[in-house]
Amino acid sequence: MPKRERRLYPTNYATDLTDAQWAAIAPLVTITSPKCGRPTDINLRAIVNMLLYKNRTGCQRHLLPNDVPPMSSVRYYFDTWNRDGTFIKINDTLRKLAQQALNRDPEPSISVLVPICQNDRSRRRTRRR
Repeated sequence: MPKRERRLYPTNYATDLTDAQWAAIAPLVTITSPKCGRPTDINLRAIVNMLLYKNRTGCQRHLLPNDVPPMSSVRYYFDTWNRDGTFIKINDTLRKLAQQALNRDPEPSISVLVPICQNDRSRRRTRRR
């Protein structure tokens, strides 16, 4: 049986990944089916590009351009990657790469959490008469 070709969705949007960016996250977004089903014929780079486009523009589903993968496929991968922690892995990988680019230790040594209180009376300015 001949191997099916992947459907490419070539786009040229400002939100598209560069080759270097894709090389950094490509190993993280590969999908292996636990049921060993049919391999996907949709290019995962096109899925990631569509997620970035949708996040940046906030475009509604019916206003999306025609040269993108089906929204049902994009939604499937978004839900899958959200459930299995792929987005967290991507964030960690990109953070480490950014730290290395700045000649810093890729692992943070300390983190600072600043609580924001809604009922902080010291910041209220009330006039008393």
